[in-house]
Amino acid sequence: MSVISPPESLCASKAETFQQVWEALGRIPLDRIRMRPPPGTAVEQDVIDVEAKENRLCELVDSTLVEKAMGFGESALAALFIELLGPFIRSRNLGIITGEGGMMRLMAGLVRIPDVAFTSWTRIPGGRYPDKPVPALAPDLAIEILSESNTPAEMDRKCEEYFQAHVRLVWRVDPRARTISVYTAVNRFVVLKEADTLTGGEVLPGWSASVGEIFAELDRRMTAGN
Repeated sequence: MSVISPPESLCASKAETFQQVWEALGRIPLDRIRMRPPPGTAVEQDVIDVEAKENRLCELVDSTLVEKAMGFGESALAALFIELLGPFIRSRNLGIITGEGGMMRLMAGLVRIPDVAFTSWTRIPGGRYPDKPVPALAPDLAIEILSESNTPAEMDRKCEEYFQAHVRLVWRVDPRARTISVYTAVNRFVVLKEADTLTGGEVLPGWSASVGEIFAELDRRMTAGN
């Protein structure tokens, strides 16, 4: 994968105040912005070190460590998507599916961690599993499951970055609204509701699942026979 520089409109490198940095990051809750190392000085190794020493996942954005937002319910949905997509991908040997710890360098100085991602073999150097903790990869499909602390501005920025890095398909899953926004470009998307069917489109042709059945996972509970 060639190194891509983030578009100027996405950078906070010229910010003069913390307010400007916060706005560039998408006005996320302040408790997700790490102060060590100081904002504007973090590097990729810091992402690796924090995960190794503190078991915390951080993205690297504008030389700033931003803690990944992920709750129990969001994690359960991510696992479900892996269950649904994994057999289809593996049985056809299409590539690799990764979960909420799969760090990827999308561009120079930009590390993102999609909640679920599918990366085809053709995008992976050598056509085999990367041996680096943060490989330079742009997945074909990136799935983001919204947590309460995710802001619209943050997710819009992520979407723009994904397509800038040549991601082909983005699914933005909203567990509270029970909708899935399917993006095929930054400004081209459809919003699917529970009565609709989610498909793999041109990225995973032949794969499909009921949106209602996906969100039914949130309603599953112990039955009398358990």
